[in-house]
Amino acid sequence: MSYRYGASYLDPGLNTLVAPTGTLVYNLYSWGANNQGQLGLGNTTSYSSPKQISASTYWLTAAGGYQFYLALNTNSSLWSWGANNYGQLGLNNTTYFSSPKQVGSLTNWQSISGGYYHSFGIKTDGTLWAWGRNNVGQLGLSNTVSVSSPVQVGALTNWKTISAGLDFSIAVKTDGTLWVWGSNGSGQLGLGNITYYSSPKQVGSLTNWSSISADKGGSTSVAIKTNGTIWAWGKNNFGQLGLGNTTYYSSPKQIGALTTWTQVSSYSQTTIALKTDGTLWSWGLNNYGQLALNNTTNYSSPKQVGSLTIWKSILFGGCGSGIQTNGTLWTWGYNGNGQLGTGNTTTQSSPVQVGNLTTWSGLAGAGNSTLGIIY
Repeated sequence: MSYRYGASYLDPGLNTLVAPTGTLVYNLYSWGANNQGQLGLGNTTSYSSPKQISASTYWLTAAGGYQFYLALNTNSSLWSWGANNYGQLGLNNTTYFSSPKQVGSLTNWQSISGGYYHSFGIKTDGTLWAWGRNNVGQLGLSNTVSVSSPVQVGALTNWKTISAGLDFSIAVKTDGTLWVWGSNGSGQLGLGNITYYSSPKQVGSLTNWSSISADKGGSTSVAIKTNGTIWAWGKNNFGQLGLGNTTYYSSPKQIGALTTWTQVSSYSQTTIALKTDGTLWSWGLNNYGQLALNNTTNYSSPKQVGSLTIWKSILFGGCGSGIQTNGTLWTWGYNGNGQLGTGNTTTQSSPVQVGNLTTWSGLAGAGNSTLGIIY
């Protein structure tokens, strides 16, 4: 994908904002639960409205795990903060930190992804690195040994994008092939079985995979191909695969026949997606109104959220959030920890605007907290 100067693009599958070319930089703001210091504010106080992280620092990208965040600075150095019980911060320890800490001293990190308790980074040379919990091989290191600092996954230099899930991982290489590893009890690896794998395994032989999203709170995978079709597989107890049923599938199944899907994000049995016409769609679990449909009914096939055609980027990271083309930020769903950023803890079943700023450009989520990026 090419970028205009001053433009940005959110890849919800990674929970990360990919920085544009040029010199434009971003400020990070966070809100919600902060029991593990995941807001990065130097304390463990929860906030229900956005607070700026490290005002003297400028950032390029951010990614959320579960109660922790990863971020890249303008010099492509890697930083992390929050929960660290399995070494998911990559700091060679298991101590939680309430403010950003640099991971090593390298300045060649390109993209990042946080899972429930594990993390990944891709360097500018195309190599893939992993750290954190590895009890079922989710790090892809051919073993089940957890590590607290980055370790290279194999020796290949053609990794393009990765999404870390609950205890599994999915990735796309530069040749468009799809690879998976880790837990597979619900068929979330898409390999036609329920066997766990501790090293990358290719899903089929197709070379047209583009955007991916591994559910950090469940066992579902969703992906978009370069032709605009959307596919899902794995756990489906609440219809989160969008296939009109609650049947589990261990290999990719196409959702409908449309070729206009552009972004997708899945978390805790809920999926939201965007089409090329700027419309927002959702399906799956809806017990807190997280589908933004103004009700709490579960749906097993895509339902349009309102009638607006101005949605630009989306993220489901414990609550729903989206940025419209005018730069405004909107959130919805469970709000018990103030993760909607609306200044209260009232749960919402339809989108509510966060403040009145028009400079929001990206989002990351960590389960019970949210991180926003302003340019």
